[in-house]
Amino acid sequence: MQSLGRALPLRRDPAPSRWAYRMQRLWLTPLFRVTMRVGLPAFVVALAIGIYLSDADRREAFGGTFIALKDKVEQRPEFLVGLLSIDGASPELADAVRAKLDLNLPQSSFDLDLVAVQAKAEQLDAVASAKVSVRTGGVLQVTITERIPAWVWRTDTGLMLLDADGHRVAALAERADRADLPLIAGEGADQAVLQATEILAAAAPLLPRYRGLVRISDRRWNLVLDRNQTILLPEANPVDALEGLLALNQAEDLLARDLTSIDMRNEHRPVLRLAPFALDELRRAQGIAPTESKT
Repeated sequence: MQSLGRALPLRRDPAPSRWAYRMQRLWLTPLFRVTMRVGLPAFVVALAIGIYLSDADRREAFGGTFIALKDKVEQRPEFLVGLLSIDGASPELADAVRAKLDLNLPQSSFDLDLVAVQAKAEQLDAVASAKVSVRTGGVLQVTITERIPAWVWRTDTGLMLLDADGHRVAALAERADRADLPLIAGEGADQAVLQATEILAAAAPLLPRYRGLVRISDRRWNLVLDRNQTILLPEANPVDALEGLLALNQAEDLLARDLTSIDMRNEHRPVLRLAPFALDELRRAQGIAPTESKT
């Protein structure tokens, strides 16, 4: 019988083992790959930093080094602000803004609170708005939008300049200093400037005789003209009442007569008040004036 000879070696199974198969499948999962490639190194680094900073002395030394480095960077010459430039304001307002800001220059731009500087500048009555920025060369730029006076407001405490919205601009020493601006008076007149502007526009034919608008009981206006004439306007629709009076005046030349006031508060029945001399003449014409006794 023929011998079978040397036994042939067993062939290795090419299929992966159960654990190898599971690892291959796991590596095909995107979340696992991201975790192993990014999350695990980040965790190792964070763990090492945590172990290093767990000692109080090392934490203090690290903090001191960081603060010293931060101060060194902030105090570099390119970050220092040494000049304050104010644009868009009159010389008097620019001086007031400088005094209001009261900045201790030079200082690092990192130490400047630009929002606080802007809010501080806008606290001045004459400043409508302000824009603050740091320019190259260490210049703190403050651009001012100045309020434009539109009215002179007479109060119990003195004269005040108001802008077109009724916001206070500045105090005024003498009325003659701004004789070019219209005058208003009375409590609450600053809160009704928009209505006063409409009345003034409607009273354009009377502007040569205009003396002022007086706010009455914070409800309505009196229009004061020269020759001590006063037009009492209603609380509601004062512009319409004034336009009706102007039409009547154009037809009858009413305001040229010897009147002290015209009451327009009742739109259906205007009331005229004569001056004392005109009233006496009217009474004499009607035969009701007292006769002078002769001696």
